[in-house]
Amino acid sequence: MKPQNTLDLSEQIKEVTKESHVRAENTELMLSFQRGQVTLPQYKLLLCSLYEIYQVLEEEMDRNSNHPAVAPIYFPAELARIKSIEKDLEYFYGPDWREKIVVPAATQRYSHRLRQIGKENPEFLVAHAYTRYLGDLSGGQVLGRIAQKSMGLKSGEGLSFFAFPGVSSPNLFKQLYRSRMNSVELTAEERNGVLEEAVRAFEFNIQWEHQECSILCFTETWPQGDIPDTEVYLSDCEINWQTRLLFRNIEIHALHKRSTFFFLTI
Repeated sequence: MKPQNTLDLSEQIKEVTKESHVRAENTELMLSFQRGQVTLPQYKLLLCSLYEIYQVLEEEMDRNSNHPAVAPIYFPAELARIKSIEKDLEYFYGPDWREKIVVPAATQRYSHRLRQIGKENPEFLVAHAYTRYLGDLSGGQVLGRIAQKSMGLKSGEGLSFFAFPGVSSPNLFKQLYRSRMNSVELTAEERNGVLEEAVRAFEFNIQWEHQECSILCFTETWPQGDIPDTEVYLSDCEINWQTRLLFRNIEIHALHKRSTFFFLTI
């Protein structure tokens, strides 16, 4: 293996995130995909978090598109996800989906970090864009087929997120993307910051995927008919196992009319 200081940026990111990558592949959500058993509630929660993340990521990429570290990897026509996610959310939630979607606290922390670095350290966006876009491009087709089969979806409805119509050859595009990213000129301090941010990006993803599992794992099944097919409002709660759950200002929409989904801050 090459010494760290002779590796390209993409190789360095791969090296420093190796352990985090293994952990990310073994969250309950990813294991459900691997088993071909992803459920509709899981998938809807996934879309909600992806919407929050990509909305902020793409806003910051757009705003910093002329930054010397961002410009080489700025491919909105090929990679932009937000319109596809909006289309999927409307399919599952209806035209008023913005009033119904769940935004976990861990996801909000992730988007807050993206907003922060977009203003203070735009070069760190390289780590998040690489982690998200190339990860979703790499697994998109396979995960889309698994989701379609698991949930019995027809004609690709609700699966727009997994499609990259602007990319004719994912492998060739990934080679181009890595080449562009490796061409970014960074000081030693900036490069170390990008590598640290790549690890942080994986950790954010692991955290919100765990939190989504918590929402589903802490489902209370109510007797038939007790829960109407309407919105249920609960709050994001901090766990104090020795006392109580403290509720505050997050709106949760019931994903099933017989279930109430508790939102746990972890």
